[in-house]
Amino acid sequence: ERSPAMLIGLLAILKAGAAYVPLDPAYPCERLTYLLTDAAPQILLCDGTGRSALGERALEGLTLLQLDAPTSSWAQQPDTNPDPKTLGLNSKHLAYIIYTSGSTGTPKGVMVEHRGLVNLALAQIELFGVVADSHVVQFASPSFDASISEIMMTLGTGACLHLPTAEQRQ
Repeated sequence: ERSPAMLIGLLAILKAGAAYVPLDPAYPCERLTYLLTDAAPQILLCDGTGRSALGERALEGLTLLQLDAPTSSWAQQPDTNPDPKTLGLNSKHLAYIIYTSGSTGTPKGVMVEHRGLVNLALAQIELFGVVADSHVVQFASPSFDASISEIMMTLGTGACLHLPTAEQRQ
């Protein structure tokens, strides 16, 4: 669900040099299952709402890290930053996969590298004049590429990102 935990998870994934595939729990279970099958992630970071939206069958065989679980499976992990050089990471590594709507057939995953994400954020910051005292609403679905722009241009300038509830967005 759209929450501070979602943002923390997204940043943690990127900081670790990994890539994410956003899954909006409001989407139909069939679409979410297709995205999981197509992207074949190694780890699924979710909350209870996301887990319910997917259903247990879609989660079979996945390593699951549930953010709102009573005990965290990552509590024993070091709290230090990963060293990108030790891991062999660079700006050409994948940052995220965003899926098309599928309006012309099967949804297709579009792969974006870390350097593309940085270029997007910098361009949007300049285009919209976002500065540290700006306020931005994170309005788009997490599964829509506009959400990435909203999040990264805001966090990239130290501006304030507002996460409205579903009712507030309506």
